[in-house]
Amino acid sequence: MAYRSFDNAGFDKSGRPFAKEIMNFQQQVLRTDISGMPLEWVGYQEAVKLITLDQVSYSLGKTLYEVHGGINAISGLQSVVSVNAIIATQGQHPHKHLFASSYVPPLSNQSLFRRDQNLCLYCGLQFPNSMLSRDHVHPLSQGGQDLWVNVVTACKRCNNHKADRTPEEAGMQLIAIPFCPTHAEYVYLQGRQILNDQMDFLLAHFPRNSVLRQRVEQGEPLLV
Repeated sequence: MAYRSFDNAGFDKSGRPFAKEIMNFQQQVLRTDISGMPLEWVGYQEAVKLITLDQVSYSLGKTLYEVHGGINAISGLQSVVSVNAIIATQGQHPHKHLFASSYVPPLSNQSLFRRDQNLCLYCGLQFPNSMLSRDHVHPLSQGGQDLWVNVVTACKRCNNHKADRTPEEAGMQLIAIPFCPTHAEYVYLQGRQILNDQMDFLLAHFPRNSVLRQRVEQGEPLLV
């Protein structure tokens, strides 16, 4: 996979980094805590800020960007900040519950659709987000809850047909069992254009029996 850089970049009057010639501006940097636990994705500006504030303990992966700053009046040298694919920031994450087995990540349609690979889990066909919906396997009207383990991606046609019924009542069958992702898996689901070294790093934090691990190892692409 190609890695793009900001070869002609600098800082504006407010001290924020900018790029004069932008290539692959959307490439995300994986941020971890100092122990290597994945936390979130950040853009290049946030990554440069963390580096210049000495909040980054170490970096991993290939260099994504080189941001050029001002020229030192004494040495005459221009400052350069290199941003790698993975940065480990100082201090433990304040929310340790993120890595507990009982942790439940926020549920959104975007993350749900990515978990299910944009497949309707009833008819098995793949659709764009605009043609998908969130279906409650055990309907809310029957006491079901809005939880990862009770929701699946469904095309609007299948969802309308199922209505306020269970799959059994509607004569429909799920092609996969819904599951709740771990925090590392949730970070994966939030990613865009994930690089090989970032993916290898995330995989090391997936459960061994993870459905997403199996999907990645089988070479199935992450839809964006």
